[in-house]
Amino acid sequence: MPGLERERESDLRLESVGIINALRRGTVPASGLERLAVGIDAEERAITDQLDYVATGRSDLKFVRGDYGSGKTFFVCRALEIARSSGFVTSHLVISPDTPLHKIASMYSAIIGGLRTESGERALKSIIDSWIYRVEERLIAVGGDEDEEKLEQDASAEIESLLLRISEENSGLAAAVRTYYHANNRCDFAVAQAALGWIAGEGTVGRAFKSEAGVKGAVDEGTALPFLRGITRIIVQAGYRGLAIAIDETETAQGSSRPLREKGYVNLRRIVDAVDRNESPHTFFLFTGTPSFFEGSKGIRSLPPLYDRLQTIEDDGFANPLQTQIVLARFDETRLEAVAAKVVEIYGEAYGEVDRSRVNLRFIRAMITRVTSRFGGRVDVIPRIFLREFVDILDKAALHEEYDPMQKYRFEGGSEKDVTEEERAVMEVAW
Repeated sequence: MPGLERERESDLRLESVGIINALRRGTVPASGLERLAVGIDAEERAITDQLDYVATGRSDLKFVRGDYGSGKTFFVCRALEIARSSGFVTSHLVISPDTPLHKIASMYSAIIGGLRTESGERALKSIIDSWIYRVEERLIAVGGDEDEEKLEQDASAEIESLLLRISEENSGLAAAVRTYYHANNRCDFAVAQAALGWIAGEGTVGRAFKSEAGVKGAVDEGTALPFLRGITRIIVQAGYRGLAIAIDETETAQGSSRPLREKGYVNLRRIVDAVDRNESPHTFFLFTGTPSFFEGSKGIRSLPPLYDRLQTIEDDGFANPLQTQIVLARFDETRLEAVAAKVVEIYGEAYGEVDRSRVNLRFIRAMITRVTSRFGGRVDVIPRIFLREFVDILDKAALHEEYDPMQKYRFEGGSEKDVTEEERAVMEVAW
């Protein structure tokens, strides 16, 4: 199938260009992360096994622990990539002043706004549309009748039956989905859009929607988790295996006042307990945090019931990613060298074969030494900077035949502007 083969090659090249473009900007690529991953095979298998477990109708969670530079963001993005490729809807939330751990309704809104499938982002509408479409397709398959008026009547009855269970947990969500369906059928797109906005936790939506749906107010602290359970039920009935949610940078909660910090940790315990009781079927939660979040005085130690639930067995040099926490090791020269080799392959897929006589293993090792020497030998804080510089070298080698990186490359970075605030903070901490 020559045409199909050309299409696959084109897709691979476009993905490769996207990866290289992201590395030029110093960011995590949006896709193709399995092509960059090194040293996390066991952790990937642990996540895959948990997702398979969740897909059977259970709930589960994992905490990812690591210093800045250990690759937490990359690992989270890779875990969500695994989830999407295996049929999950995903969402990636970063704890921040806008979405703090102590405001679960704000977290809910960010989760729903960030829903992503294998085929697209901001996927709430496409998920609900798929849910409705599957109802209609099932009715056509059973009855063989595509008469629009009868199909709408039968679909309405079927949808009411499906919404009944959701209504038992959250009548507001059921009413909003029902209103969305009928508004779409009569081409009242303003009301349909308002219904989606209200489901997503928007505070202000049109009066026409609220009047038709018979709802008041908005998603709040008491209803956010039931809403999330209802959305997950719709996700599964739409044909997906479940919902995988990453809640990143939980250590940010340590900067809040004590009452708000404690409220955030209580919210976290609520989620952990809901998972233990399987109150969130088909849902996988993935949290990240620095060591201070897990062991510091302002971290979860301040809430002993939560700390007890998340403890791990003391490290004896043999990593166990099956524990509640996955502890990521710091980046080292070996892993950085392996990533550089992968980047050479990806660059070749994007722009053509790299001249290995100029960009070879000897140069890569010399470059790692040059870059790390400017940061006191701290390999763990320089992967982003190194890869951005390395792509620049690959570009110059491709553009100029006379360019000899071994002779020309001089790392002039290492100033304040080259590192992020987090990377600078890590450099001030002794190993």
